[in-house]
Amino acid sequence: MAESNEKMTPNDKVKRRPVDNAGLRARGIYLLPNLFTSAALFSGFFAIVQAMNGHFELAAIAIFIAMVLDGLDGRVARMTNTQSAFGAEYDSLSDMVSFGVAPALILYVWALKPLGKLGWLAAFMYCACAALRLARFNTKLEDEHQDKRYFQGLPSPGAAALLAGFVWVSYEYGVSGRDVFFGILQWKWMAWGITVFAGASMVTDLRYYSGKDINLKHSVPFFVILGIMLVMVLVSYSPPEVLFFVMVVYALSGYVLWVRDKLKKQG
Repeated sequence: MAESNEKMTPNDKVKRRPVDNAGLRARGIYLLPNLFTSAALFSGFFAIVQAMNGHFELAAIAIFIAMVLDGLDGRVARMTNTQSAFGAEYDSLSDMVSFGVAPALILYVWALKPLGKLGWLAAFMYCACAALRLARFNTKLEDEHQDKRYFQGLPSPGAAALLAGFVWVSYEYGVSGRDVFFGILQWKWMAWGITVFAGASMVTDLRYYSGKDINLKHSVPFFVILGIMLVMVLVSYSPPEVLFFVMVVYALSGYVLWVRDKLKKQG
C-alpha cells in the first residue's frame, strides 16, 4: 500500500489523542457527596462560633451532627459512584476543622483556659494529633494490604465526639468546666486528661473497628432491626449520657483489643 504524503496537523494530533477517563474522574467535582461535606464543615464552624459565644451545649451538638454528616458523605459517594480526588481532599480539610480545631477550641474555652500554658498546650496537642491522624490516613488510602475492617488509631470523629460528649453531659448536669468538687476533683483537670487521652489515642497504632465491612444492601436478621430501634429509643431518652457512654466504650475498645492480642501471643 502506498505511503500517504498527507501530513498530520497539530489539530489532528489533538483530536486523535486518547481521553484519560481516570484523570477526568480524579479532577471531577460531584455535587451530592460534597454537599454533605460542606454541611459537616458548616457544623464544625458553627460549633466554634457557639463556643466563643459561651453556648457549649449547641457547640457539642454541632460536633455530633458533623460526625453524622461526615459518615454519610463517603457512603453516598460510594453508593452513587461519585468518588473523586477533590472530594477526598475536601473531606480531609473539613475533618480538620470539625474534628481537630473545633473540639480543641471548645475544650479550651470551656475548661482549659484557667490552666494557662498547660491548658492551651493540651488543646494544641489534640489539634496537632488530629492533623497527624488525618495525614497518616490519607497516605494509606491506596494501601491494598491494610485491613479495611479496622482504623489505625482512634478516628478523629470519634475523638471529637468523646470531647463533645463530655461537655454535653457536664452541661446536662449543670456542671461547669471550672467547677470544683470536694476540694479535690476539679473538672478542668478531667477535661485536660480527656483531651490529652483523645489526642494521644489518635496517633497510636491501636486498632479500632471501622464498620466498613457492613453492607447495607444485604438482608439482616429480625433482631438486628429490634436492636437498632432500641438504640434509637435510648438515644432519644437521654442523648448526652448514651452518646458519651458509647464514645467512651469505643475509645477504650482499641486498648482492649491491644490487651487481647498481647494475651493471645503470650498464650
